[in-house]
Amino acid sequence: MSDTPDSAVQTVRNYIEQHRAAFLDDLAAWLRIPSVSAQPHHAADVRRSAEWLAAKLKDTGFPTAEVWETAGAPAVFAEWPSADPDAPTVLVYGHHDVQPAAREDGWHTDPFEPVIKENRLYARGAADDKGQVFFHTLGVRAHLALTGRTTPAVHLKLLVEGEEESGSEHFRALVEQHRDRLAADAVIVSDTGMWNETTPTVCTGMRGLADCEIELYGPDQDIHSGSFGGAVPNPATTAARLVAALHDADERVAIPGFYDGVAELTDAERALIAELPFDEPAWLAAARSHGTLGEAGYSTLERVWARPTAEVNGIGGGYQGPGGKTIIPSSAQLKLSFRLVAGQDPDRIEQAVRDWVAARVPAGIRHKITFGAATRPCLTPLDHPALQAVARSMSRAFDGTKIRYTREGGSGPAADLQDVLEAPVLFLGISVPSDGWHAPNEKVELDLLLKGVEASAHLWGEMAGALR
Repeated sequence: MSDTPDSAVQTVRNYIEQHRAAFLDDLAAWLRIPSVSAQPHHAADVRRSAEWLAAKLKDTGFPTAEVWETAGAPAVFAEWPSADPDAPTVLVYGHHDVQPAAREDGWHTDPFEPVIKENRLYARGAADDKGQVFFHTLGVRAHLALTGRTTPAVHLKLLVEGEEESGSEHFRALVEQHRDRLAADAVIVSDTGMWNETTPTVCTGMRGLADCEIELYGPDQDIHSGSFGGAVPNPATTAARLVAALHDADERVAIPGFYDGVAELTDAERALIAELPFDEPAWLAAARSHGTLGEAGYSTLERVWARPTAEVNGIGGGYQGPGGKTIIPSSAQLKLSFRLVAGQDPDRIEQAVRDWVAARVPAGIRHKITFGAATRPCLTPLDHPALQAVARSMSRAFDGTKIRYTREGGSGPAADLQDVLEAPVLFLGISVPSDGWHAPNEKVELDLLLKGVEASAHLWGEMAGALR
């Protein structure tokens, strides 16, 4: 095609406008399916959601669209090979399950009966994540209309899981089982968002997660503190001392070896973070908190996005009822979680924590540490060609606006894709903080949803060039 960049943008927009109504009707039909993976009585709805999506992807043009079984909820896999045998392969990830929702939670309307009001689509899953998965269906068709192709410029694959909102328990096993069919040169995650409505951004990475429970045992039963206090070890005191020793005076994690391998922020990355219009008082208000505190030498955003952490999620032991009870308790418990950044290995962190606890627990206190399944961090370098392709596609959708970069402080299954498939993970999302993920009255801004369609339409040509 001989489209100039400006005419290409207009061609895509004209196509989207012509198909907007049908696209929104289809999305509404999908949103009406209450695919709540965390609630067993919705298991049939989660399956119906997967089957609906597989059928719609075939209608879109994907020659392959399958429902993949897991030990839990089903996922959907689709594939549309390019006519160019040398084209790179791109895998899009998202999820079709949603959080629980009921009118009595504070919804103004039925959460599973989509409503458009003031150019916003309200429904559970509108932003997280059905809307952001579905914009690729119109996006790929707009890409074909723009280029005159009958197949995408890349070998395009989709993997849409059904358990993300209930912990992705079986996701890694699914990816390992189908590693060959999921093989890709890059992964696009469309389960993320932008800084705000006027500041389009691309996320470059997510932190990993390791968590554990520490059980501490002293006397075989609660004992009298007057008869035995000061002469035998107290597990509640041990728990308190562990917590007190977790950080140093600069709020750095004091576990030996914890920072081994950490990818430090570059000056360029710190400058890009500093460019964002960050309103710390508003952020504190959203956090329902009254002051910031964290590792010395780093800004609030740097701490949340790019530094590892250790948090006490819970601490307990001994008498908790009204009044006093002068005992030495028989046991105490701690729950800790560790957010990890690029360069940290969850297995090494687990061993470091085990060694640290063992060195600090006094004689006479028995302990047990139980770790949950870890999530690895993922990070794509700013100069990676695939990331630049995503940024260019977003910029075209937003009329040449400079695309800024963020990270995600939380964790997710994207890292499993990076780990198993050994492919870079990129993020393409258009949701904004006001969309209310997991909250009553979740919505998506329709103008931004269609910007997602535009970005998707431009992306496949950009990726085809970037990954060769």
